[in-house]
Amino acid sequence: MTEEDFKKTLWDTANALRGSVSAAEYKYPVLGLVFLKYVSDMFDAQAEVIRSRLADPKSDIYMDDEAIRAEAEQEFVTDRSFYDADNVFWVPKEAHYSHLLKGAAAAGKDLPNQLNAAMRAIEKENASLNGVLYRQFDQLELAPGTLASLMAKVAELKFDPGKHGSRDIFGEVYEYFLGEFARAEGAQAGEFYTPKSVVNLLVELLAPFRGKIYDPCCGSGGMFVQSAQFKEAHARKLGKKGDLPIYGQEMMAATRRLAKMNLAVHGLGDSDLGETYGSTFNNDQHPKLRADYILANPPFNISNWGGDKLTEDPRWTYGIPPKNNANYAWLQHMLARLSTHGRAGIVLANGSMTTNTSGEGQIRKMMIAADVVECMVALPGQLFSNTQIPVCLWFLTKDKKAGVNGAIDRTGQTLFIDARKMGSLQLSRTMIGFSDEEIHRIAQTYHRWRGTEFVDDGEHEDEPGFCKSADYAEIEKHGFVLTPGRYVGAAEVEDDDEAFEEKMQQLTGQLSELFAKGNALEDEVRRQLGRVGYEV
Repeated sequence: MTEEDFKKTLWDTANALRGSVSAAEYKYPVLGLVFLKYVSDMFDAQAEVIRSRLADPKSDIYMDDEAIRAEAEQEFVTDRSFYDADNVFWVPKEAHYSHLLKGAAAAGKDLPNQLNAAMRAIEKENASLNGVLYRQFDQLELAPGTLASLMAKVAELKFDPGKHGSRDIFGEVYEYFLGEFARAEGAQAGEFYTPKSVVNLLVELLAPFRGKIYDPCCGSGGMFVQSAQFKEAHARKLGKKGDLPIYGQEMMAATRRLAKMNLAVHGLGDSDLGETYGSTFNNDQHPKLRADYILANPPFNISNWGGDKLTEDPRWTYGIPPKNNANYAWLQHMLARLSTHGRAGIVLANGSMTTNTSGEGQIRKMMIAADVVECMVALPGQLFSNTQIPVCLWFLTKDKKAGVNGAIDRTGQTLFIDARKMGSLQLSRTMIGFSDEEIHRIAQTYHRWRGTEFVDDGEHEDEPGFCKSADYAEIEKHGFVLTPGRYVGAAEVEDDDEAFEEKMQQLTGQLSELFAKGNALEDEVRRQLGRVGYEV
């Protein structure tokens, strides 16, 4: 099996849980089992690393005497300090996947309790996993043997750091499952999952590298994981060391656990997701935070956000957001949490760029006048599993001067990018995604415009139909509407007479061939009808 074949098979097996368990619930036990298999495989792999070091003359723990080495092996492979040193989770014997799988069939009805106990044991031994793992296997109403069969299928997945980066392959499987669950859940998907290509686009434009990073509605933590991967990739490219302390908040308790598990296996277990779950508006876990980067995909157009109780909130610098829509509450919350030179990238519904109802137009006008809107990107529809509406990206900053955020002073200017014609049906018959090349093109357009250290080459030029740098006067002329299509105009059509003539000749030739084939087909029909006595 290829990795893609395996993931699909694993998904199909997990999908067998549907019927007795809803899609919104069965992601937790499935991801819990995948995680249990992962930590068990990593534990075993680390034991082999310890044994190989004992036999390696170049190792600091090398022992040349075979008898002494054999004795040392027994001691060292059970010494957790050798696991902690390499950030490998400690797995007690009774919680190891192979131990549980071996007794799964015989355990019968007690298997769910054994799995719960295993998860508790792992949490107890690893502080970063405390309160994170799924421990409600006993609450699943499954047919006899279903859970054991699922464990057997998960057992086929091998996490081997010697063949591939263990965190990378786990992250890939985890990402795949989150995406499949999102599509299965439909309307609820936005509560925990942002499509990977959208996350990649945000990260590539924002380029988080050194400073505090924050997501006030972090879902399953995808923004953080991708940001960390960006940081590591560019640290190697630039020859510099990045640093991204992570801060976040999530409203749903179960989704918060997904995020903490996701962060833990990517080596980001020391992230600060606040003391508890809860509403960012009414129970802000980071009121004193001033972040250098904010990435967020808040729920669109929510009406029950508690705005009626927050009319005096100091976050509303540019105007009180309407009680029936949180879009401008999210924008202002993120501006309030930005540091002096901080930048934010936010996904919102397209209506946020044009609305004038309930004072939103006035808030947008005040934000533009304060010069905090740096870049607007229009995206196509069908990017999300839970909504077909097109969305946009807002990029906000309090510092457009030349310096920290780029070599080019963009005071009083806003960059507009129209990417509505980009993307293709990569994920399913109804969901599209961006290619790496498309993401790179959009990101480089911004980085050239701003003059950042992440530019490949070249200088910014406005491109009709795609991008335009507009000043305050032009935005005012458009009534402070921020739809990129208003500014970029139509793409130029090349006026090439020779190309036109060549194309016309080609089309004329094709048309002549079709006419000839049509005449031949008509003659054949007449001949065949004549054979059976019909005259035409």
